[in-house]
Amino acid sequence: MLRKTGVSAAIVVLLGLAGCGTDRTPIPEGIPPGPGTPLPVIDLDAPGRTAVQLRGWADEQADGLGIPLIALEAYGYAAAVMTRARPDCGIAWTTLAGIASVESKHGTHRGAQLGADGSVRPPIIGVPLDGSPGVALVRDTDGGVLDGDPEHDRAVGPLQFIPETWKRWGVDANGDGVADPQNIDDAALTAARYLCASGGDLTSEHGWQRALLTYNQSHSYLLTVRDRAASYSIGRRV
Repeated sequence: MLRKTGVSAAIVVLLGLAGCGTDRTPIPEGIPPGPGTPLPVIDLDAPGRTAVQLRGWADEQADGLGIPLIALEAYGYAAAVMTRARPDCGIAWTTLAGIASVESKHGTHRGAQLGADGSVRPPIIGVPLDGSPGVALVRDTDGGVLDGDPEHDRAVGPLQFIPETWKRWGVDANGDGVADPQNIDDAALTAARYLCASGGDLTSEHGWQRALLTYNQSHSYLLTVRDRAASYSIGRRV
């Protein structure tokens, strides 16, 4: 029985590495996956949605990777922020992209779309964490404010945070004054903070594995994220 704790506590439906394009370049092996295309220098203290400064960087590769432009900007911005805040961590945008691919198809699960502000519409809300087979039991911790469920918690948003974890780690990344798990900018930076705190040095095999297993206690999940992140690192869609 798969029992998940930490950030994402619902059953993960692994989406299979289909390899939609014709590029059959072998996926690099090893952990951690590669860092991908280097990020340009941006003004991290600029007002508003600072991630938009990565528009050119993201536009050059979003279509090839099969990642929505807004989402790719969010992953790059989160990695850039953590490079300054936690230079010892070394989290790469490819890891965030790999996680978001598995958790919500980059915020597009079940027809959801990303707005220009990074918000997911309609909101992505997971199954009730009611202890049924394959699902952890997590009683309501937020009065249903984030997930609409007053009895059990549900994972929410493109990075699938449970409300209790979001309450502790959630951060505003798009400058609107609200830490919203349904906003991919906020969710990506929150995930990056959580992963760095959980794994320490994510440029090491041990640190990266520890971070991913804290996010989701499933070895198959870890390997799927690794494969997807490694694919993104060489410019290949999954």
